[in-house]
Amino acid sequence: MTREDILDAAAQVFRQKGFHGASMSDIAEAVNLQKASLYHHVSSKQEILLALLERALGMLTEQIAGIANQDISADQKLRQMICVYLQALADNSDLSSVLLFEHRSLDKKFHARHVPQRDKFEGLWRDVINEGVRAGIFSCPDAGLTVRGLMGIMNWTLTWYDPAGPKSIETIADQYADLLFSGLLKQT
Repeated sequence: MTREDILDAAAQVFRQKGFHGASMSDIAEAVNLQKASLYHHVSSKQEILLALLERALGMLTEQIAGIANQDISADQKLRQMICVYLQALADNSDLSSVLLFEHRSLDKKFHARHVPQRDKFEGLWRDVINEGVRAGIFSCPDAGLTVRGLMGIMNWTLTWYDPAGPKSIETIADQYADLLFSGLLKQT
């Protein structure tokens, strides 16, 4: 039994029961450990939650930074970032659910450790939008608000997306990018 196995199981338990509804006993049971043995690997649910958030943001930051650092136009970067982000959420649904819906459960000490990594991730998106503004590709008076709006749209997708449904994650990503770039107004 490794710490990674425990984190994988905890993500699933947190997704199913919510952070506050899940107990250390639930996590121990999911990995076939006695509760006392679980404490050999982790000290608390808060530590597990922070580790899961760090894992999720680390994975997402690495993938998005790889696109943000490419030598392509900002609109191409943003379109790719949207697709990769949505695909990562869909491919890692337990971990994504914890990141998107349980981060508010961190106590103040752990929350303070989480915020810089979250801000770094959001900064990648702001930087690409600002790059597009400087290049004359985008017109965006508030990159931070735009990023938060885009994150809200994409993050909520996790609540309704069905991999067996009529639209692939790539199709959804393209439609989100089109909405962001063109808006709803009919072009004349």
